[in-house]
Amino acid sequence: MDLKLIRGIGEKYAKDFQKAGVTDSKQLVRYFPRGYLDMTNRLSVRDVLHNDSGLFLCRLVKVDAMRFAGKLKYFRAWLEQDGVTFSAVWFNMPYLAARLKPGEYLFYGRVQNKYGHQICLVNPSFESVWRSKNLRGMVPVYPLKGGLTQRVVRESIRTALTLEPIGTVIPKTLCEKYKLSSLREAFLGVHQPQSQRELSECSNRVALEEYFILISAFKLIKGDKNQVRSRKYTVTRREVAEFQKRFRFEFTEGQQNAVKEIYDNLTSPHCMNRLLQGDVGSGKTAVALTGIYMAVRSGFQAVYLSPTEVLAAQNYSVLKNVFPEYRVGYLSGGCTAKEKREIKEKLKKGEIDILCGTHAVLQGDVHFRELAFCVCDEQHRFGVSQRNALSEKGDSPDVLVMSATPIPRTLSLIFYGDLDITTIPDKPKARQEISTSIIPAYKYEDMLSYIARETKSGKQAYFVCPKIDEAEGEITSVTELFEELKGRLPTVRFALLHGRMKEKEKAQIMEDFKRKVYDCLVSTTVIEVGIDVPDATIMVIYNAERFGLSQLHQLRGRVGRGSEKSYCFLLTDSDSETARERLGILKTTSDGFALAEKDLELRGSGDFFGTRQSGRILKDIENLKYSTEMIFLAKKLSDEAFAQKLNLEEIKTSALEKFESLKDVVLN
Repeated sequence: MDLKLIRGIGEKYAKDFQKAGVTDSKQLVRYFPRGYLDMTNRLSVRDVLHNDSGLFLCRLVKVDAMRFAGKLKYFRAWLEQDGVTFSAVWFNMPYLAARLKPGEYLFYGRVQNKYGHQICLVNPSFESVWRSKNLRGMVPVYPLKGGLTQRVVRESIRTALTLEPIGTVIPKTLCEKYKLSSLREAFLGVHQPQSQRELSECSNRVALEEYFILISAFKLIKGDKNQVRSRKYTVTRREVAEFQKRFRFEFTEGQQNAVKEIYDNLTSPHCMNRLLQGDVGSGKTAVALTGIYMAVRSGFQAVYLSPTEVLAAQNYSVLKNVFPEYRVGYLSGGCTAKEKREIKEKLKKGEIDILCGTHAVLQGDVHFRELAFCVCDEQHRFGVSQRNALSEKGDSPDVLVMSATPIPRTLSLIFYGDLDITTIPDKPKARQEISTSIIPAYKYEDMLSYIARETKSGKQAYFVCPKIDEAEGEITSVTELFEELKGRLPTVRFALLHGRMKEKEKAQIMEDFKRKVYDCLVSTTVIEVGIDVPDATIMVIYNAERFGLSQLHQLRGRVGRGSEKSYCFLLTDSDSETARERLGILKTTSDGFALAEKDLELRGSGDFFGTRQSGRILKDIENLKYSTEMIFLAKKLSDEAFAQKLNLEEIKTSALEKFESLKDVVLN
């Protein structure tokens, strides 16, 4: 149903909802709250910790004029509660300033209270006290865009829930067998919960439906694993062993086993479709390059696909060094039109043996003469349809996809069921353990002084901010840290890196950092995977409690790549026992797979497969908290539905409609 047919939504509000990605009533009822106000639990700003969220009753004193930080607009309001004066700041929402008048309000938002700075609420929602008198129990708080208000969104969704048909695609016999509750009631319970228990149960039911559709969609697009091979590899095991001597290290047992499995695949009657998993520093790249050698030594072409230009440029340099006798090409969006044209012509004629590139390789006008071997680096950045598009560049080429994010085995079997899975469990013998420490606020200055001394002796460091939604000032926070550090350590050369920069700009900064033009890099999590700077020996992670263990482990893996002892400093203001327990696990554990399992246990699937892990595929439910068991129950239900051929046409229609032929399936 068109939004404008819903009572209370006119032309203006319909456009505002469109800014939030909502274009009809079906999407509106799936516009889930980002939080809830517990009207019985109003907090004092004196008691909250940095990055905690809460509900605050306070008096608005005044609103400052609009300001600018680069292209970012923001304004600040001054608040008072029990004699404490603090502020609230809104980024890129100038329209809110006119709604705020002196008086009493209920504010709900995230608190910044770091290292002695003034207390500040970031992008809080608000209700005037007289308007909030009718709000009781758990009140939903929605993300806002344009001129939308909480009242408008709540009333619009309440109306849409009475009009929009909400039915399950899980077959009726399975719903009865597993005693599943009504999906409509679950939607009502998420938008209008009467208790925390009801919210939890309803979130689980909604998540179960989403995972059932997703896992069924994976089943529908997975090809025939037993596709018959159309070409014969002629490389011998002895030649492969000789090639491995090109590396400066001896392959571990795990690497040797991985190479053997790939060789056995390539010399078997069926094409390879394999996932290569390995912890940080386990040597996945060396294994992938050995696979590429098997192809080019047999007279075929190979392609190495990277998710960003920074990684592609880095991998291109590696390929040229490792394969001096072969013709290596490079193709990315940053190449000039002339460079692209020349590369494509050479590729089609077979004058390039190995192509290294980004998503540009997937364009329809890129043709190979005889593509036999495909490597997808950092598989979690590529969609299934993108992987299939790469495979279609050749006559059933062999595919090796790599994941540097350790995924619990049970989950990898669900989401990568079409692939054979190879895991490299060990690390190169020369790889050092990274010393990990939790740094409280009172030791912050000591840590900075230590880093300043280390940079004088040629060492380098990363400073990483947590990834916060753009609306909550992510770019501003990393920029503020950059400026603050330059002021505190004037003799240290700092560079700034974040996701809003252009690929060429990011690549240049990383290249300069690697060449030691800079001593320290202040960044968001864009450096999480694949960056290799041997002289970087220190990793500083701010608000470490906001990250999952797996992501902290990935960030920690950016150091310790050279011969020098390396350190990871975790900064946190949180006194939460759970947060301390999680960070303590990271201090004592260096096994990425063990950390992934523990992360799943502690945080639940709602966080593990949140926006970072699954990109856009589960965006509808990114705000929900649900248990890991829902993923496995969804897998069980999907398996039974397909085995018994229950409602398969309806499931197929829903799955392909939901994910548009899986163009949006990006495991990130």
